[in-house]
Amino acid sequence: MTDTGLGATRPSDVRDSDLGAQFSAFIDGHRRHLLGSVEGLTEEEARRSLVPSRTTLLSLLKHAVFVETVWFGETVTGRSRIDYGLPQDSRDSFLLDSSDTIASVSADYRAAVERSHAAVEGMPLDTVLTGHRSGPLPLRWVLLHVLRELAQHCGHADILREQIFAARNPAAR
Repeated sequence: MTDTGLGATRPSDVRDSDLGAQFSAFIDGHRRHLLGSVEGLTEEEARRSLVPSRTTLLSLLKHAVFVETVWFGETVTGRSRIDYGLPQDSRDSFLLDSSDTIASVSADYRAAVERSHAAVEGMPLDTVLTGHRSGPLPLRWVLLHVLRELAQHCGHADILREQIFAARNPAAR
């Protein structure tokens, strides 16, 4: 995979570091993995619907922009989803516009990740964030939630990507 611009710290590099650095390394690893899931694909492949839901590789990446913005934008700043131009319902964050491309959604994701890093830089893990509509949440909980969600979506992306590559070369099955 090419450089994603999302940092290169591996979880093994921070084994003896503080918990915040460990969270960051694991989350950034999943961010890189998800961003890399559209690498080397055609626009059609990235949009290809292989499951009954709205989940495609490109829609997973677009949803990840939503995830970053809700958990590190809305939750940290208290600005509403509407202020960020996000749908109210997370299911709608998987909808692709005709203008969405691998390049545009990847750029949006990189920008969202940069905003996420800046939003929580220097915050202790026990900082209580009050902007989420479910109520106050400690930063530690938000980081764990994002880690879990990104890990789940990376698994989805792995399966979709495997299906796409299998369709390219059916004899390799």
